[in-house]
Amino acid sequence: MRLLFCGSGWLPIVDLIAARLPPDATITAWDRRAPLASAVAEIDVLLPSDAVITPEVIAAAPRLRLIMQPAAGTERIDRASAIARGIPICNAPGTNHIAAAETALYLLLALARRAPLAARAFAARDVGVPLGVELAGKTLGVIGMGRVGTAVAERARGLGMTILPLGRGATVAERLAFLAASDAITIHCPLTAETRGMLDAAAFAAMRPGALVVNVARGAVIDRAALVAALAGDRLGGVGLDVHWDEPADPADPIYADPRVVALPHLGGSTAEAFTRIAEVVVDNLGRLTRGESLRHRVA
Repeated sequence: MRLLFCGSGWLPIVDLIAARLPPDATITAWDRRAPLASAVAEIDVLLPSDAVITPEVIAAAPRLRLIMQPAAGTERIDRASAIARGIPICNAPGTNHIAAAETALYLLLALARRAPLAARAFAARDVGVPLGVELAGKTLGVIGMGRVGTAVAERARGLGMTILPLGRGATVAERLAFLAASDAITIHCPLTAETRGMLDAAAFAAMRPGALVVNVARGAVIDRAALVAALAGDRLGGVGLDVHWDEPADPADPIYADPRVVALPHLGGSTAEAFTRIAEVVVDNLGRLTRGESLRHRVA
């Protein structure tokens, strides 16, 4: 059995999976200098990661038996093409929620203490600046109370924050009231037709002046143009981004030069513990596939 990891670079998760594979299975990483469709002809299992699995990729893989996403999100996989071929799609939910929650808190704290400006002050040998804000006593609005959002809420309460949740099905009026009541907002919802561009111009206008926004969900949940305008209008205290509109993100993009923006390279789920849990799910499903058993976390 041949596996292909389609993500950016050779991540440690590849080694963790390789160490658990049976002797007759191998895993390689896609060389992004060539089209993905040209690399899948002899592949039995695809591990998409952040790659887009198009109909062309699926059509170019006659041996493909499983698309196993080593993460939760599957929106970049063409489900219709996989279903038409009878190729199951599975993911690995609940494996990196602690890592993602801790990343959200890291970004929140970095924004509260104005980390980019602090780095500049250190380089200039300035002392005691910039002036930050305390999170204790503030209201944290949590968009999406699944595993990650719940874990964030539990940890933020330990900082003395009040939690205000926003779940699916909220009305426009409820969303606007939520935004107006939150000192900081952290996003943990999937990218759907409903959530795409959820934080738009109207949403930013409804926020409290100086609000902090953290996104560790999907980049497109935030309307990029609206965010740029909100920053230009000094509406926001800061924005923490672990996910981006295009990935890998362009570090030369002017938005990342704004000292109110803290950006990470989509590392929210990248911890040794999370990768170990993911590797165990992946290898377990490979065994099930070989034995003809029901697959875990099948989404299509």
